[in-house]
Amino acid sequence: MNVRRIDHLNLRIPEDGVETAVRFYADRLGFGIEGLERYRDGEQSFFDVRLAPAHVIHLWPTAAFDPPEGNNYDHVALVVEADIAALKTALGEAGVVVENERQAPRGATGEAPAVYVEDPFGYRIELKAGEPAD
Repeated sequence: MNVRRIDHLNLRIPEDGVETAVRFYADRLGFGIEGLERYRDGEQSFFDVRLAPAHVIHLWPTAAFDPPEGNNYDHVALVVEADIAALKTALGEAGVVVENERQAPRGATGEAPAVYVEDPFGYRIELKAGEPAD
């Protein structure tokens, strides 16, 4: 089996967390939100955070939500098209607190500087510096 890419990730959020999710992922981090009307109309049980053309996070509002616990089993790592200084500046301007910064955490794309932020539901988002877009 040869996997070409991850298509999506599914995360539970609190049933009443939809607007909080939109404020964080769209307004603060700048990601697109899709399928919100289908979710609100009861056509599907989730809505999407569009990370890139071929990658989404499904956010599934549910009463069965339990905040993540543990050490390092609670995060999504994203490679972004910015250097670490520009990334930290953009996060600060958006009012997003950088919880941690590491010089070279290892991941699927190798080692690069990263910062860590927490979403409103306890999931950690690792934002790994990548090459700026051409």
